[in-house]
Amino acid sequence: MADTKQVIQVAVPRPLHSVYDYHVDGDMALPALGARLRVPFGRSEVIGICVSTHVDNPHAKTKPVSEVLDHDAAIDSELLDLAQWMQSYYHYPLGEVLATVLPSAARKGLQLEIKPEPPPDIWHLVDPSLISPRAKTQQAVVDHLLHMGDAQSGEALEAAGFNRSMLRKLEGIGVLERKVVSVRHQTSEALSPSSEQQTAINAINAAVGFNVFLLEGVTGSGKTEVYLQSMAKMLATGKQVLVLVPEIALTPQTLARFENRFGSAGMVHSGLSETQRLQTWLKCRAGEIKVLIGTRSAVFTPFESLGLIIVDEEHDSSYKQQDGLRYSARDLTVKRAQQLDIPLVLGSATPSLESFYNAKRGRYQHVLLTQRAGGAKMPRYHTIDLRGQSLRGGLSDTLIRVIRSHLEANGQVLVYLNRRGFAPTLVCKACGWQSVCSDCDARLTLHRQPEQLVCHHCSLRFTLPTHCEQCGHHDLLPVGMGTQRAEESLAELFPDIPLYRIDRDTTRSNAQLTAQLEKIQRGDSCIMVGTQMLAKGHHFPEVTLVAVINADAGFLSPDFRAPERTAQLVVQVAGRAGRAEKQGDVWIQSYQPENPLLQKLMSQGYRGFAEAELSSRLQAGLPPAQPMAMLRAEAFDPTLAREFLTHCKAALESAAGSQQDTATVEILGPIPAPMARVAKRARFQLVVMAATRPALHRVLASLGQPKTHSSLRWSIDVDPYDAM
Repeated sequence: MADTKQVIQVAVPRPLHSVYDYHVDGDMALPALGARLRVPFGRSEVIGICVSTHVDNPHAKTKPVSEVLDHDAAIDSELLDLAQWMQSYYHYPLGEVLATVLPSAARKGLQLEIKPEPPPDIWHLVDPSLISPRAKTQQAVVDHLLHMGDAQSGEALEAAGFNRSMLRKLEGIGVLERKVVSVRHQTSEALSPSSEQQTAINAINAAVGFNVFLLEGVTGSGKTEVYLQSMAKMLATGKQVLVLVPEIALTPQTLARFENRFGSAGMVHSGLSETQRLQTWLKCRAGEIKVLIGTRSAVFTPFESLGLIIVDEEHDSSYKQQDGLRYSARDLTVKRAQQLDIPLVLGSATPSLESFYNAKRGRYQHVLLTQRAGGAKMPRYHTIDLRGQSLRGGLSDTLIRVIRSHLEANGQVLVYLNRRGFAPTLVCKACGWQSVCSDCDARLTLHRQPEQLVCHHCSLRFTLPTHCEQCGHHDLLPVGMGTQRAEESLAELFPDIPLYRIDRDTTRSNAQLTAQLEKIQRGDSCIMVGTQMLAKGHHFPEVTLVAVINADAGFLSPDFRAPERTAQLVVQVAGRAGRAEKQGDVWIQSYQPENPLLQKLMSQGYRGFAEAELSSRLQAGLPPAQPMAMLRAEAFDPTLAREFLTHCKAALESAAGSQQDTATVEILGPIPAPMARVAKRARFQLVVMAATRPALHRVLASLGQPKTHSSLRWSIDVDPYDAM
């Protein structure tokens, strides 16, 4: 046996930084690098990935590989290199990284074979009068098709949240008709670009090899047309294109636009089944899908011949994974583009300060679109000083008058408030007691319909109390404002105007969101109330007024990233106004209207804000001036979490000293997290900052795999986005 066995190394999907030696018996074919293997591990069997076939240890005592699942690599050399880079950059076990790269169906051992699919189909609206008046989902399908021009592909309808069984049911009663199409043709011509758009298109099309373009375009400036025309040139050469979008909600409308231009496109997002995701993954690898649109995880898709990557809304926090392997999909596209020697386009109206900084240093090519497409005007900004004003449901008299004037002019109004529920807290008028979560250091949010108190951190729900738990007083007062309260107040003030609330409580599925948006896009005068779901990428040509209820919290937050996030959200939501020929207005309520950051944003736009905020960050030595990592630990026993991070700090300081990085590495903490207790677990954090990335990674790598108590959870977050 010892003479015929070949020793290989396998990465297993376990939170262990080691790879493990196994042997392949002489009667079994040697697996390819990146192939999936079934191997014994402990008392069970797992599916791992072969990461080396050249192990000079033929006499080692090793276990045999149980089964080689793939003749060829499941993970090709490019993705294997990316995974190994991620292991060292994010300090995360290689086996777990590779498990993240693979679709879940592949992790379970399913065969990697492309299955034949029925030919593409188009669903036509025949007789909408046949649907039941009480069938809301059926009506939503009809509304969607009416909005899209009476016909759409089955794939696009599925992307919008309508399943095949519903479509077949409507076909059965005569509402819809399905037609099979053998070939999809280009259905829409490219638009005539503006001079700025043409300059951007020319720059991207002229790129040879690895280039990163930061496409900064004001809201409504036509960034998507730049994407489409840049893609057309790449597709004409036989190459493939990857387009990342931040939200599932944006995937259907993006898919529809790209299908109209190019005939077909694939998609990847969490709303697809495991089988659908695997088939898309395989078809991209085989070169059958030329355009792939997807959310964060689509960055791990293999391609036969990828020629261009586009990241839309590159600043969006959705690109950062917040648990497990805490990767940034945006940053990984930079690494993939570099590996493949291809261009990358990062698009946004409000670029992240990291990308803005890279453009200022010349690492990215900065391409600007300063004008809205079609001659549409940029919105006008106004502030309302709330000091000394009496409010009606969180709305000042000034704002109520402005809303009324826009509605009377048949405009649509968007009211933005990034807080769900009715009120952020319930307070006793007698003693000041506040309702708090039993398991978290967080106030409970009052919700209506059903009436209850909800913790937005651990999701616990509580019956609404009838009296104060502290003094027994019965007069409990909802304090603050959420979207439910804004909706209630606006319904009382404008009873004859259609009102749509769009947040996670009303819009839990793609179909629900699609149905809401289509009613709005009919163009009738209405009011929208919503959270940041309304701020991202939606086109509302009839919106003439955007009202921001309260911008103060973000600008005054102790989190150094909060002002950037707040400015981005304000600009993005403001960008929904005045996108057609109508002038748009943005009114911002504030208790501190003279705040210099708010003033800079209003007077000089996002670029003026970004310049000022970046200057402050550089002076303070905060990212992007210096790289940062955060170690987090949580446990039911706070002493356990704090002592673990104290041990980590000592180890990191020792490593910095031995590697002569002491002067360039700063370690702060451990301190309680801003939300110190969630779901009964105490949370602490340790911040590591360094003058250079190599110094940061050297000290982090020195931690290895420290011993921990079984009840303790810990993580390393490189380039953290959220300090919570």
